[in-house]
Amino acid sequence: MTVDADVAKVHAARSAADLVRSGMVVGLGSGSTAALLVRRLGERVATEGLQFTGVPTSVATAELARELGIPLRDLDDVTALDLNIDGADEVDPKYRLIKGRGGALLREKLVACVARRRVTIVSPEKIVERLGAAAPVPVEVSRLGWRHVEQRLKKLGAETAPRRTPTGMLFITDGGNVIVDCHFSNLADPESLEAGLKSVVGVFETGLFLGLCDVLIVGRPDGAEQIVTRAPRWSGCA
Repeated sequence: MTVDADVAKVHAARSAADLVRSGMVVGLGSGSTAALLVRRLGERVATEGLQFTGVPTSVATAELARELGIPLRDLDDVTALDLNIDGADEVDPKYRLIKGRGGALLREKLVACVARRRVTIVSPEKIVERLGAAAPVPVEVSRLGWRHVEQRLKKLGAETAPRRTPTGMLFITDGGNVIVDCHFSNLADPESLEAGLKSVVGVFETGLFLGLCDVLIVGRPDGAEQIVTRAPRWSGCA
């Protein structure tokens, strides 16, 4: 990651944090850019008296938010979210996303689907012409029988790799599931692929976030650009 990219992420996070108002219920995403967002919101709580409730998408985000004095609630304790703010691994020209590099994709999608407005924050290198050109599609699957699920994913055309920790152990999500990273040589129709992946018994969720970006904030070394998108009618929340 270059210095310019790091600065761009900071600008994206700060721009998104400015959207939060007192009284809101806000989904707090996972990953490095989302962590910058949470830190900025913590600053606003401390210096401005900002009062809002966060709904974290991962244990790591929850721990950071608590350290910064941000009140939290579980997803099942709220009826809706005013705003959800999260990063992405890739964004295509139709504002379709790949997410889940941090392994929290199931919780991230659940929170996004409850939010009235979904904000995605990225740095410029995350903007791509076609999804899957560099990033794999993470698929969260049952820990029981995951090897059999992986074989079925291969039949859909995926080159698969079960995600592992730096020590070589199988990576286990906060929900106790397994991530299988799937590379596809041609990901021209993300909607059809999403339907095919979710038809496999044992697949809980995929890292394809389709129709779930209402506002895209692209951080740059000299500031941030906000783009109000027209999300596709198809939605992963349907």
